[in-house]
Amino acid sequence: MPTVSTHTTAEQVAEVEPAIKSVGAHVCFWLVATLSLSLDLWSKEWAFKTLPVEGFRPWIDGWVVFHRSLNDGAVFGSFTGYTSVFIAASLCALGFVFYLFARSGRNQWCLHIALAMILSGAIGNLYDRAYIVADVATIVDDDGVSRSMIGILLSDPDDKMVRIGSWPEGANPKRLDRDKYQVELRRQGVVRDFIRFVPHFPSWVPKLAGKEMWPWVFNVADAALVCGVGVLLLSSLFDGRKEHDEPQPQ
Repeated sequence: MPTVSTHTTAEQVAEVEPAIKSVGAHVCFWLVATLSLSLDLWSKEWAFKTLPVEGFRPWIDGWVVFHRSLNDGAVFGSFTGYTSVFIAASLCALGFVFYLFARSGRNQWCLHIALAMILSGAIGNLYDRAYIVADVATIVDDDGVSRSMIGILLSDPDDKMVRIGSWPEGANPKRLDRDKYQVELRRQGVVRDFIRFVPHFPSWVPKLAGKEMWPWVFNVADAALVCGVGVLLLSSLFDGRKEHDEPQPQ
């Protein structure tokens, strides 16, 4: 009759021991989170102090440029105007990250790195939404198409001619005539973006030839969030296959 071994290896103990009680797991988690968050906040400050108000600065020729942009929406400029919802969602995400870390084993390094990147990305953009406040003008043209202009309001909110300058300098003001457009003004937290991919689809790609492959401007926090989620999915997939391949006791 086959017997089941009750011997537990040191590796199995390390895997079962919770990360919340492991100094090494905490060092890995908080070090990655701190470095990633510091890079995000520093790079945003650098971008909005040194990059031109308009135009761009090449970084990797033909691939990546630096271009200042303010985002009143979520990741990559989606769902604009819901700042309070984004803040609440970020706080929920932080709680979920801490929950997953507390439930993980001390040797799940890939999981800890992924969670740290998600944490830093969420905090980086949460900081901007809480402390980087700008004036947002929602403009609706005669065809009902709306767009946003974000910066510093240089005129009285009730003036017929609305003037919006760049954030934070107030330079290069744009003028909006209320006789031509419907203009709604609001002040809200925004996110600072400055990284842009510039490759275009080649001519042989049907319907997409000449269009940008990645039209959004983003920041280090966005990249950390996307990479963290990707590593988290791969880590979960790897752990699932590992459990499936382990022999079951008879």
